[in-house]
Amino acid sequence: MKIIIAGNGKMGAALTRQLSAEGYELTLIDSNLKVLESSEERYDIMVVQGNCASMTVLQQAGVKEADLLIAMTGADELNLLCCMTAHALNDKIHTIARVCNPEYTNQIFAMREMFGLSMAVNPERQAAVEIERLLKYPGFLKRDTFTRGRVEIVELRIDGKSKLRDVALNDMYGIVKCKILVCAVLRNGKAVAPGGDFVLREGDRIFVTAVTDTLTVLLKNLGILTHKTKRVIVCGGGRVSYYLAKQLASSGIRLQIIERDPERCRQLAAQLPSACIIQGDASSQFLLESEGLSDCDAMVTMTGLDELNMIISLYGMSCNVPQVITKLGHIENTNILGSLSLDSVISPKELCCNTIVQYVRAMKNQTGAALTVHTIADGQAEAMEFLVDEKTRNCGKALKDLRLKKDVLVVCISKGARMEIPNGSSHFDVGDIVYIVTGRDKSIYQLNDIFE
Repeated sequence: MKIIIAGNGKMGAALTRQLSAEGYELTLIDSNLKVLESSEERYDIMVVQGNCASMTVLQQAGVKEADLLIAMTGADELNLLCCMTAHALNDKIHTIARVCNPEYTNQIFAMREMFGLSMAVNPERQAAVEIERLLKYPGFLKRDTFTRGRVEIVELRIDGKSKLRDVALNDMYGIVKCKILVCAVLRNGKAVAPGGDFVLREGDRIFVTAVTDTLTVLLKNLGILTHKTKRVIVCGGGRVSYYLAKQLASSGIRLQIIERDPERCRQLAAQLPSACIIQGDASSQFLLESEGLSDCDAMVTMTGLDELNMIISLYGMSCNVPQVITKLGHIENTNILGSLSLDSVISPKELCCNTIVQYVRAMKNQTGAALTVHTIADGQAEAMEFLVDEKTRNCGKALKDLRLKKDVLVVCISKGARMEIPNGSSHFDVGDIVYIVTGRDKSIYQLNDIFE
């Protein structure tokens, strides 16, 4: 499958890394020759220097033979023109454009065919939706949802006070008193697929599969007290903050946005009448304390600098803010993140990449492709959702009798309205939905790929 990626910024580079690892034939377009040369040295790809919206440049990149174009430059208008031009040159090509400006939201939907768009992605809006879900369900570091919210994989940290500290997974039920499955554990920065005799230690981050209805029971029995979020301090007034404020406008949550740039403050004040906009330096201890940091329910750090976000978040945690969420643009060095012990970390780039990779895999396998794909465990594992069809092997067989590939775990089976956390006697049939977790080194494109 031939894919053209236009734009080699953070998003383009992340997609290049992931899609090249999966063996797709990639061509990268960018106007910066040094950036292209760097990518060409690291990956087995073709590169073309130039304006990605130019017919000549797209033809040099092989647009007439390409199956998919992904426009990921930093300019929405350039991305749209690139997709429009590519579609004019090849009316069978699929196109994905990154469009971040809120002013274009309705326009993109209404003019989708005119732009030749197969899909538009908005990393900032995706991040805002994820943050909203965490704010409305405090207690978890991260939540990944399947089957329209009926099944979730949630992340928890084992600290010194945790009831699960020094407990083997086989003995968990006596504590949590609900049906869950620990599908992955991050220990010292490395993902582990745990067995029943695996003992949880302080500092571990665990990824738990559960039916959504049991999450409240899980938190209650672990002694993790949660309360309704009423007031949130947001550091940084960028697009994610704007989208978050729009998401929370009718929720009754009071939002205080701290932004350094006076002009941006005026824009936000005009656009977000329900939010409190504060002009100032979000890294100022005096400002944070004067705005009631120690009494707020949650803090979200979303300045343009990852390092500043991490520092402000660590300060918020030292002030015992109940929930601290950190937005990061670069999350490649997971060892540093693990050593800092940040609470929830949100990466717009990662969320957007998951969406695009899911689309690409669905193109490759028109039938049997994953319905949903989530990256977990700091990018070291994937959680996927598949529909069982007539071509799926081993229907009706007990899981204990199946030969699955190493590090592939069936974590849930949906049988109509009934959700089942499986045991060895569980099985799946045609029409069921199966949820699996696997290491990122495995190439699972359809459900049959999990079998030896």
